[in-house]
Amino acid sequence: MSIKSDIWIKTMAEEKGMIEPFEASQVRKGNISFGVSSYGYDFRISNQFKMINPDYGDVIDPKADQEKIYTDVQADTFVIPPNQFVLAKTIEYFRIPRDILTICYGKSTYARCGLLVNVTPFEPEWEGFATISLVNATNLPVKVYAGEGIAQLLFLQSDESCGQSYADKKGKYQAQKEITTSKIES
Repeated sequence: MSIKSDIWIKTMAEEKGMIEPFEASQVRKGNISFGVSSYGYDFRISNQFKMINPDYGDVIDPKADQEKIYTDVQADTFVIPPNQFVLAKTIEYFRIPRDILTICYGKSTYARCGLLVNVTPFEPEWEGFATISLVNATNLPVKVYAGEGIAQLLFLQSDESCGQSYADKKGKYQAQKEITTSKIES
């Protein structure tokens, strides 16, 4: 298994459409950085969020219907209240090759503000806009900026292709276009 460099990421994005839209260099000035880095890709957060409905007073159950739990919000900046979380989605649409697995880490700029970014690995042959969880671990509000960097993906390549990819098993979050709440296959 090896981690992939900026050269590999650029080639895969440009020739195979692995990341769309794709920023071939690091955009920094006046922004929380995004685009290709030395050994990864800093992806951006869109202006679409799902926050816990303040009137929802029940248990959050990953097996239950999630529609009553969340309120949709569209904004260029979003303030996450203390000790709460929101769901968001990436600007970028990803198509992961069959021999690649990604690992995601939150940007240090946000980590230094107490914001935790949780994204599960992008499995081989998964594609879609990623739904991400943003957790404010502080007792103060934290502001996030749509259109700017939120986390970095590292691409790990195996020496061989997997026996069963996310596409092969028809994963329930395959090709998601919107923020997707938890769901169970019936």
